[in-house]
Amino acid sequence: MPELSSRRRMLVLAICCMSLLIVSLDTTVLNVALPSMARDLDAGTSGLQWTVDAYTLVLASLLMLAGSTADRIGRKRVFMAGLIIFTLGSALCSVAPDLETLVVFRMIQAVGGSMLNPVAMSIITNTFLDPRERARAIGAWGAVVGISMAAGPMIGGVLVEAVSWRAIFWINLPVGLAALLLTLRYVPESRAAKPRRPDPVGQVLVILLFGSLTYAIIEAPAAGLGYVLPFAAVALFALLALLHYEPRRAEPLIDLRFFRSAPFSGATVIAISAFAALGGFLFLSTLYLQNVRGLDALHAGLWMLPMAVPTFVCAPLSGRLVGNRGPRVPLLIAGVAMTAGALMFAAFQAETSDLTLLLGYVLFGIGFGFVNAPITNTAVSGMPVAQAGVASAVASTSRQLGTTLGVAVVGAVLATGLGGASYATAFVGAARPGWWVLVGCGVVVLVVGLLTSGRWARATADRCATRLEAPEVRGVVGARSESRGGR
Repeated sequence: MPELSSRRRMLVLAICCMSLLIVSLDTTVLNVALPSMARDLDAGTSGLQWTVDAYTLVLASLLMLAGSTADRIGRKRVFMAGLIIFTLGSALCSVAPDLETLVVFRMIQAVGGSMLNPVAMSIITNTFLDPRERARAIGAWGAVVGISMAAGPMIGGVLVEAVSWRAIFWINLPVGLAALLLTLRYVPESRAAKPRRPDPVGQVLVILLFGSLTYAIIEAPAAGLGYVLPFAAVALFALLALLHYEPRRAEPLIDLRFFRSAPFSGATVIAISAFAALGGFLFLSTLYLQNVRGLDALHAGLWMLPMAVPTFVCAPLSGRLVGNRGPRVPLLIAGVAMTAGALMFAAFQAETSDLTLLLGYVLFGIGFGFVNAPITNTAVSGMPVAQAGVASAVASTSRQLGTTLGVAVVGAVLATGLGGASYATAFVGAARPGWWVLVGCGVVVLVVGLLTSGRWARATADRCATRLEAPEVRGVVGARSESRGGR
């Protein structure tokens, strides 16, 4: 790809950030609208879980496929396809007549969304060739997530109160269309010099694993363990099949050798735990503020600002800390603050006063603000340059999987505790075990961050990088795979 002028590069960055903004806003805006959706579509707790998880589940399943496809057939082409599908899916969501149709349209949205963020990051990486300039571009990219966190609850509240929950999907239409036209005009096409080959078997196994596991968790409270056990068995089969099949491919969808690096494994676990905590926190908070406190969507959005603003403020601070001192300090701050924020609800009944509720939100916001920057940095720590993109894609997948599991687990715990009772009378007690789950997620971030950011962990990353760079290792794996394939 030819080197672009500084002005053109900034324009490409802005276009990519537009795609991240609409995908990120979609999650935070939606949470504020959940109670309104429940009333209009007659949805229970599991129905609300599916409106969130249908989206994040498809994203988690397809992110790596979208990234490798873009490397192979053209990043601009896939990015434009993602904008078209995401915008179309948003329009369909706004007119969904019932819950089941809304869930299907959310999945269409997610197919488009899976083509946006990882592909946009590849476009940025290939547009900004100078390391310092690239770092600043990635920093601006990361700040957009903080902006969406801060603006999402307010925008969602205004739209739900002024129009209806359907209006939250309308904001994607002009932004998506503008990004599409600007991409067509200003973003150059690019491809990887040596794109990875497709891995259809691995992709199917990932979809089976994520989908079956999520379905079993969400539906267990209502349908019973006997009904969901076959789905749990499918998830276990898919996991074991992945562990058996992927090491035997020359170019697997998920290179399991990455997990020999303690920082990479730690980043994966931290991403899942932190975003599970975020997904569960937003889910419980939204239902509490509107269905128990009786706030409208706008005022519920205002109450979420004490969490969103610290996230926005702390994210760049975390990035600077990672650059100057490494990922350990921000990970420890994140673990302590997220644990303390969830603990305010689990042990100290933060709902009993405005002050403790505010403190819980602020603490959790600080923690989440510090956790995001070190995840990607830790995931690619010590990885060869050729493998850094794949490692980053696994970290992105882990984020989406974490959100999916957080909503699924916390929602299932809440539904079990409610037992058919109303939110107004039973929510606080029923949600208490869910808050303890989020405390556990914060503890995982703290402990794993401590264990996988020291000298020993860096040594494992160096050894892993040496193995990944050794061409004879890949050649042996590929020959072994082809030999077995021919038997």
